[in-house]
Amino acid sequence: MQDKRTNILIVEDDVPLCRGIELTLKEAGRVFTLCRALSDARRVLRDTLFDLLILDVNLPDGSGLEFCREIRADFHAPILFLTANDTELDMVEGLETGGDDYVTKPFSLAVLRARVNALLRREVRVSPRIYVSGSLRFDFENMQFLKNNDAVELSKTEQRLLLLLLNNRGRTCSRDWLLDRIWPGGGAYVDENALSVAVRRLRAKIEDDPSAPRYIKTMHGVGYAWAVIE
Repeated sequence: MQDKRTNILIVEDDVPLCRGIELTLKEAGRVFTLCRALSDARRVLRDTLFDLLILDVNLPDGSGLEFCREIRADFHAPILFLTANDTELDMVEGLETGGDDYVTKPFSLAVLRARVNALLRREVRVSPRIYVSGSLRFDFENMQFLKNNDAVELSKTEQRLLLLLLNNRGRTCSRDWLLDRIWPGGGAYVDENALSVAVRRLRAKIEDDPSAPRYIKTMHGVGYAWAVIE
């Protein structure tokens, strides 16, 4: 039986430290993605589901704390902060932005490993790696999407849209919010009609009756919502 793959994203501009963290945490089934800047992290988060984010607070292109606030609505796995700031106020701020743990530099790699292992054992804010409802089965781990046990081919855009709606099922996602998160670089230069087209195509693939959708509801004047909560 194949080990479950655990995807870990490390965002740290100190390259030797980044490599040291990877070597310390490395074990069977763990796959690491290393980023030196927030711009790189934004790009990989659009295409990959991660089980843990290790995030430096001070990065060349911005604050890890602000980045955490930015992504928390979409990113449901644990976030561990790395920082040189060791005051109680800094720690509280890190946790209040949505972080799950906080390690101050310099730190023992053995301690970091123990903290990471503890976070990975916790079942918190888990995104729907496998979602099943009626005739639908979406496996985001293996990128397999089924309806009535038949494969459904989804574009990258449709996959992003589906994941955002599922992660926020029961809540309305505004059009602007979706545009900013589905298209690389944000939605500022994307034709607003592109979202309507993506929704229409996704409905055509997963709904029994796209003209009267059960799952993806239009919230008129606002956006869209995944309406089925199970």
